[in-house]
Amino acid sequence: MDRGDHQATAQVDARDVAGGQFRYFDVVMAAFVTILLLSNLIGASKRAVLDVPGIGTWAFGAGVVFFPVSYIIGDILTEVYGYARARRVIWTGFAALLFMAFMAWVVVALPPDAGWGGQAAYREVFGSTWRIVLASMTAFWVGEFANSFVLARMKVWTEGRHLWTRTIGSTIVGQAFDSLIFYPLAFYGQPGWTTAQLAQVVLSQFLLKTLWEALLTPVTYAVVGALKRREGIDVFDRGTDFTPFRTGV
Repeated sequence: MDRGDHQATAQVDARDVAGGQFRYFDVVMAAFVTILLLSNLIGASKRAVLDVPGIGTWAFGAGVVFFPVSYIIGDILTEVYGYARARRVIWTGFAALLFMAFMAWVVVALPPDAGWGGQAAYREVFGSTWRIVLASMTAFWVGEFANSFVLARMKVWTEGRHLWTRTIGSTIVGQAFDSLIFYPLAFYGQPGWTTAQLAQVVLSQFLLKTLWEALLTPVTYAVVGALKRREGIDVFDRGTDFTPFRTGV
């Protein structure tokens, strides 16, 4: 068994935590950025449907299947490592999204070989419009910072008790911002998107993402508990500067 399982967990203020003392922070950050990029690359613009008994056809954004996992990891980052380090990860994810959008634009724009017939399909899959890119970046930035801020403040208010209240509560706020910003900004007035469909997808995104968080609460508890034991620390954001406009810890 890892010796970290036997370490005492010390409660400390975020400003008293020395840099570089964490063993698993970089692993959690890599997981966050990976899920963020893949969920935006693969599922962001696809509108999927399910036939719900008693309701009928119900539309939702396909990205909802995996994107909420990034919010769960965001909760874990803030709960275990504090707001300042979560802020650093959010900015890292933002930069990765920006580079992904730039790379996709360059690759799609490169002239295809005359013998290759996949350009139209390639553009359809990877060629995002400026609206989708702007909507995705804005929704991610606002939603993640709202999620992290609410969780960090609630942790201090509850004195570290009742983890489920702050993971679900912060997700309600963060996902509300994310859903209300992304889909209207990206698809309002676009062909194939009626106002009713747009409203349905926004509502679906919010409800499904929040439900995902609630269902995965036992997993969140297990991961948070394991990381706190192994890191030997429990960070509270007392006296933290909550401005999102910095990357320093």
